[in-house]
Amino acid sequence: MNWFNRVRNSLGFGADKKTNEKDLWIKCKSCQEMLFVQEYEDNLSVCPKCDHHGRINADTRLALLLDPGFELLPIPEVTEDPLKFKDQKKYTDRLKAARAANPHADAFVTGSGAIDGRPAVVGVQDFTFMGGSMGMAVGEAFCRAAQKALDRRCAFVVVTAAGGARMQEGILSLMQMPRATVMTRRLKEAGLPYIVVLTDPTTGGVTASYAMLGDIHIAEPGALIGFAGQRVIQDTIREQLPEGFQRAEYLHKHGMVDMVVPRWELKDTLASVLDYLAPKAAA
Repeated sequence: MNWFNRVRNSLGFGADKKTNEKDLWIKCKSCQEMLFVQEYEDNLSVCPKCDHHGRINADTRLALLLDPGFELLPIPEVTEDPLKFKDQKKYTDRLKAARAANPHADAFVTGSGAIDGRPAVVGVQDFTFMGGSMGMAVGEAFCRAAQKALDRRCAFVVVTAAGGARMQEGILSLMQMPRATVMTRRLKEAGLPYIVVLTDPTTGGVTASYAMLGDIHIAEPGALIGFAGQRVIQDTIREQLPEGFQRAEYLHKHGMVDMVVPRWELKDTLASVLDYLAPKAAA
């Protein structure tokens, strides 16, 4: 290192250049365009060039859908690491790492409030927490949020984003599928709307249970929605899958999704849907 660089570094000149550049720019995962972070975030994490919908965390999603002043429901405490599971790392260590990087204790965060004045409970699956995987905490949070909707006699809206069941909890994670299914049935019997917003990605056991049991299914543009991965399906049936397979638009075309709605229109769309379903909820 020459004298000029030593002096410059000791005085701090240019020390934050890389950090500042990294903080200022983000690359779109779809079109690879470099975007100003502020512009990207102001556009709700949607690329202004190609409309690719990036992933957002649970707090951002709740603030986007619920009116100000909503109540954040506590994440229930469950038995942790019931199987004493260890792969490359201990499950307890994976949980600690996930919690250190996230503001919430697990992957399903719920809020009770209103959507443009319409009473609702909203549950959001956060992909940033262990891929939004469904374990006992997620199942219990789902069930308690559904019960909150039953108690309030209001709609239950769930925003899904998951890689499937949490393998570290084995059969106990799979048991959350029938538990959640029972709660969706109770909502139906009570005449209360259950609406699912499918975001990227929604796969595995979540798709096989509460993600596809809604009265109305809304998807964000381009969202990956399916059970098994495309490569697994292709290798199993030994046929080339059609273009856009398992994407929101393909599922909409084939009747598995009711509508595909851009992120900035979601709240207004949900409010309109709740207006249609309100007489049923009040019955």
